[in-house]
Parts: sequence; structure tokens; C-alpha cells
Amino acid sequence: MPVRLLWFRRDLRLADNPALHAAAGTGVPGTGDGSGPASVLPVFVVDPVLWEPAGPSRRAYLVRSLHALDAALRERGSGGLVVRRGEPVAELGRLVAETGADEVHAAADFGPYGRARDEEVEQALGEQGVALVRTGSPYAVAPGRVRKQDDTPYRVFTPFLRAWADHGWRAPLPEPKDVVWADGVKSSGIPAEPRSGVPALPTAGEAAARAVWSAYRKKGLQRYAETRDRADLPGTSHLSVHLRFGEVHPRTLLAEVGPDASTFRAELAWREFYADVLHHHPESAREYLNPQLAGMQYDTGQDADALFAAWQAGRTGYPFVDAGMRQLAAEGWMHNRVRMVVASFLVKDLHQEWTRGARHFMNLLADGDLASNSHGWQWVAGCGTDAAPYFRIFNPVAQGRKFDPDGDYVRRYIPELQGVAGAAVHEPWKLPGGPPKGYPKPIVDHAEERAVSLARYKAVREG
Repeated sequence: MPVRLLWFRRDLRLADNPALHAAAGTGVPGTGDGSGPASVLPVFVVDPVLWEPAGPSRRAYLVRSLHALDAALRERGSGGLVVRRGEPVAELGRLVAETGADEVHAAADFGPYGRARDEEVEQALGEQGVALVRTGSPYAVAPGRVRKQDDTPYRVFTPFLRAWADHGWRAPLPEPKDVVWADGVKSSGIPAEPRSGVPALPTAGEAAARAVWSAYRKKGLQRYAETRDRADLPGTSHLSVHLRFGEVHPRTLLAEVGPDASTFRAELAWREFYADVLHHHPESAREYLNPQLAGMQYDTGQDADALFAAWQAGRTGYPFVDAGMRQLAAEGWMHNRVRMVVASFLVKDLHQEWTRGARHFMNLLADGDLASNSHGWQWVAGCGTDAAPYFRIFNPVAQGRKFDPDGDYVRRYIPELQGVAGAAVHEPWKLPGGPPKGYPKPIVDHAEERAVSLARYKAVREG
């Protein structure tokens, strides 16, 4: 029986994994298999290009997810996950030589680096007479599949959403039975977790992802449209990190939601929309999708750096902003509504370039996803996919009062304000005697900075 490598990347699961079916040759329709049965060697390559810049949260979560996958493989009779460290093109070539594998299977990667890496691997393997077979992707609808009638990609979400839904997606695949696992290959071992800087992370792994989803379907999904923006309530699914590492596939979620879950489906579509935009505009990971806004005036220098540091530390004097930044540091995650508010505050109240905030988020977020992070920041900064975005400047006090009406979210993350009752917590500078001891006054005046931002926007538009 031939050996085939199954190269795990952003698909750290065994259920609904088309590449696993294809590698094992199980004959499931639509998976691209056709080479007959084979024994499967599960492989993960710790790529320094991705590992080195990842922050402690993402490294730690990846390590835990790899351990969970390794345990699941061993439960099924495998010798476990074979881990190698180094450049994928070299490590996969060595594994092919060691095992005599005739194919390497993986899900397609649509990110800028992933595509280039896979093309290099494909070419190198081809020189060894071995094919790189891509089956499936991390998305319900792979980037590039949904286009306008004139065959150009979408730049606005709502029409993309309609086309995405009309396109549809395959049903989830069951985990294949009776897989023959290859064995006897040396592993470098799963890396150790970072020794410091790791926040309180959720349990990793496919089983944990399914448990989170099952619980949310029973207790939260029905009220998602009403509660998803409430930072003080458990209204969101907390599946973003599980989706980020492919511990559950969006097809599984889409197959199990009811007809009344249109808002939840739309949020999954946002993830796929941003992946599609990045696929067509790979430079937009770090450059302006709307280049005209690259001329916007931003503040730099020591004063700007001091304001940025206050924002990072959750010490801006605006409690809703500060609670979000402290949640990010404590948990490696932040509520999505709060992400928009803190991003708006950095860009439009503190006049800092969106790229600076995006880098900070990617360093701390366990669910840090390049497409969603970069384009979420660009949406807020007014240089991304929204049609008329720049005039949207979130008022941090109004947002707090609306989405944390009793102040429970703020008090959860800001101990200095735990003695302030109710909505008054959103404006502690108005309390008798000012903010409680240890909590700062606002570092800027929102109304004044809003006017500055709009004036600068007008100047760059007329420029």
C-alpha cells in the first residue's frame, strides 16, 4: 500500500476534512481522491516564517491544538502527529524521501504567503516525482469562486453575501472510517509553549470546538441577532479561535443552523468575504485597499507614542475602550463590537495609522487571522471595503452605554471602577471628585478629535 502525507495547516481536525479523505482514498464523492487506498502519515511543519512573528497567545493555542490532534490520532491507532521544524519545502522533501510517499495532501491555502509557499512546495515535490494535491479549503466557499456577472471580484459585502449564499457549499463529510495510518517516522516533537505572556485561553482541539458549538446552539444561537453586540452578555459563539485553526469547519456550522439564523450566517460570510478580498488583493494585508486614504495625515513622534502606549495598556480614560484592551491582554480575545470601538478610537481619536493597531492585535489575538484583522481595521479606518466609511466615528461613551448599559463589562476588566454602579461607570470623570483612585482622566476630548479627523479626511479627499 502506498504512503501519502497529510500535511495539516489550518485544518487541525479529523471530521469534515476532505484532504484526509483524499489522502486515504476513501472514495467519498467530490473529494478529489482517485488514486486508490493508501496509508496516511499525518504531518505538521512548524514553519519559522509563521511561528516567529506569532505572539504568545497564538503560539500557545497552536501548541495545545497540536497536542489535541496528536491525542485524537493516537486514539485511532496512529503513531501520532509527525512534527518537523523548518522550511516546509525542505522538510516535506525529506519526509517524502524517508517514506517513499507518492503524494502530499493538504487543504488549499489562499493567503498571500501560503499560496506562494505551496507553489514552491509543489515545484520541489514535482522534481521528486510527487504531486501536491490540494483538496478543500478553510472556507465554505473558497476565495475566488464568487464573482460578479462581469467576472470581477466583489468589493462590497452585501452583494457578496447574496452571491455567496446563492453559490452554496457542500455538506460536511464524516470522519473516514478504517484509515490505515503510516507509522515509524521520527518526529521532532510539538514545540513547547511560550514561558510568558500567555493569557487565559479556551480549551483547544476539535472535541472542544464541537462542545462549544453544541452548547451555543442550545443556549445562545436563538438570540444571536439580539445579543451579539452586547459586550456584557455571552451573546457570541466564541468559535473564532476554533475556526482560525480549523478545529471546526464553517460548513459544519452552516449545516447545523436553523432557517432563522441569517444573522449568524452573515457573520460567517464576513470571514469569507475578507478572505476573498485578500485573495484578489494580497497587498491589502498591509497596504491600503483604497490608496487615496494613504495620504491621510496621522500623528507621529513621542506624544503619539505615549498615546499609543496608553491605548495598549487600557488607560485612555474611556472605560469601554480600556475594558476592551484589557480583555485583549487578559484573554487573547476581544468582543467584536469592542474591537471596532477600540480601533476607531486609535485611528480617529488618537490619529494613529491603522497598520499600527493591526500589528498590535495580531500580536495578542489567539484568533488572529490576517484577512479578517487587516480588513476589519481598514473598514474602521475608512480605507477598506465599506462604501462610505470615514464618517463613521464611534463615540466611546455612547457605544459603552448602548452595548454595556449597566457597566458590567467595564467593571469585569477594570478593577479601579468596580465600585462605580450602573451606567455612570462610562463617564467616571463626571463623578464627584473625578475618576476613582488609579484610573486616568480621558487622554483626549472625543468631540475635538472627531472634528480633527473629519477635517483631515476632507483635506485628503480634496487633495
